[in-house]
Amino acid sequence: MRVVMGNLGAIYRKELHGYFTSPLAYAIAAIFWLLAGFLLVVTLEGTILQAASWDFQAKETGISLPSLDAPYEFLKTFLGGMGYLSLFILPMLSMGLYAEERKLGTLELLATSPITNWAVATGKLLGVATFFTTMVMPLLFCEAIILSATSPPIPPAVPLMAHIGLILVATSILSLGMFISSLTDSTILAAILTFTLAFSLWIIELIANYLSNLSGSKWQLVGEALERLSLLRHYYNAVTGIFDTSSLIMLASYIFVGVFLTAGSIEVLRFDRS
Repeated sequence: MRVVMGNLGAIYRKELHGYFTSPLAYAIAAIFWLLAGFLLVVTLEGTILQAASWDFQAKETGISLPSLDAPYEFLKTFLGGMGYLSLFILPMLSMGLYAEERKLGTLELLATSPITNWAVATGKLLGVATFFTTMVMPLLFCEAIILSATSPPIPPAVPLMAHIGLILVATSILSLGMFISSLTDSTILAAILTFTLAFSLWIIELIANYLSNLSGSKWQLVGEALERLSLLRHYYNAVTGIFDTSSLIMLASYIFVGVFLTAGSIEVLRFDRS
């Protein structure tokens, strides 16, 4: 076990060092921060205007309206947009996990090394997930400044759960993207296929809702099954502060499946080389 953990740690450090010394990774992070910062400002301004309009309407009509939970609306809207933004950024981060090694010819060396495929896949996934978490941290700091000025203050558990949900969804997409990256030596193709798969799992809830509205229990059961596969549904639960164990289990399952398929893909390559 100590040897396995040591190998995993070595792969993790190598992968993390690769991201923090890669100009492409910094370019991706810069684009992410630029778009996320713009989204943060627009969401904040929109929430302030919505709260002001809400108070003005209450004064003009003389009707006692329930107060608008501005911090919650800000957090829900901003992180909702962050989810869609991540769909475009995450495939760029995962596209080179294995595809680049295929192109450089180092994947064969990795496949035939004494390090287990599970350790390699897990180490790579932890490395890219850590880099994405690092990208999110400055935004979390900005959100903390904004939310600290609210009265009454929002419970810390709400934004904490929302960001954990974002990291879990991101890790799920990165895990599946890692598997796709192990199948090709083209980073562009890996990014396109990862985005297609992630977007399909994101909007599959729309198909599920359509099937659920059809007559017949068979279609309703299919709709319910597809709804549980939706990343959007599980992410929305986290963003809205709903602690749902089924969402945690499903996201963990996506992560496990991605690592499992990646390890199997490299095992096939190892078998071919032997």
